[in-house]
Amino acid sequence: MTSQAGPAFSLEFFPPRDEAASARLIEGAKQMLVIEPHYVSVTFGAGGSTREGTLDTVRMMRGLGCDAAPHLSCIGASHDDLRALLQRYRDEGVRRIVALRGDMPSGMGADAAGALRHANDLVEFIRRETGDWFHIEVAAYPEMHPQAAGPEQDLNNFVRKVQAGANSAITQYFFNADAYFDFVDRAQARGVNIPIVPGIMPITNHNQLMRFSEMCGAEVPRWIRLRLAEMGDDKDSIRAFGADVVTDLCQTLLDNDVPGLHFYTLNNAEATLAIWRGLFES
Repeated sequence: MTSQAGPAFSLEFFPPRDEAASARLIEGAKQMLVIEPHYVSVTFGAGGSTREGTLDTVRMMRGLGCDAAPHLSCIGASHDDLRALLQRYRDEGVRRIVALRGDMPSGMGADAAGALRHANDLVEFIRRETGDWFHIEVAAYPEMHPQAAGPEQDLNNFVRKVQAGANSAITQYFFNADAYFDFVDRAQARGVNIPIVPGIMPITNHNQLMRFSEMCGAEVPRWIRLRLAEMGDDKDSIRAFGADVVTDLCQTLLDNDVPGLHFYTLNNAEATLAIWRGLFES
């Protein structure tokens, strides 16, 4: 299923943990088909911990008529592991991959990091093994990767991924549109000409949002944090406020001709669709 002419919209899901969650995901994904996603992506746990679940979810999404892109991380994987997984995806007819360094699973030492240490190494490996078979998405960090020494080093890392053969990029989520525009300007000044699609995170849970943001280095503006803290456990107020904030962010991005929007759905149809309706049905 593909979107109409204009910005390309995409959705991210994570593999369900049991049959009940799988049924909920299928129902939610069907509801979100109204967005007409250009593709959907499916996450890959630390060290490949959801490898089979990722493939099963890719099959599920393809069965719903969606082009599905599995995430692939190189941390903790050997060349043979990655080669075999790429071949499985080719055999399945998958033509798009989200290539990431990935996180080290807890309890694994540095010596278990795997054959490839960086995302640009993974992109180079995919290109070397499969040529142009896969459209390769990579990650971008408008507010800097939390492990980078500084913004310039982080931009250098991104440029290396592009030079290695990435076709397009998805950003970490953010709530400050200027951070995205600044990053795109700096990347283009370095010769980057691939689409850099903003990643969009719905706001539905204060504690969850703060935990995620602390881990990934996304800045939650003070005024948003204060408003969410004031709402306490009032889930309805948090969801309504979050939908308004993120819809306004998306509108600003669309008004400035971004190439698309990539929604981090957290397998929650209601939150993503609230933003969508605010953009196109209000």
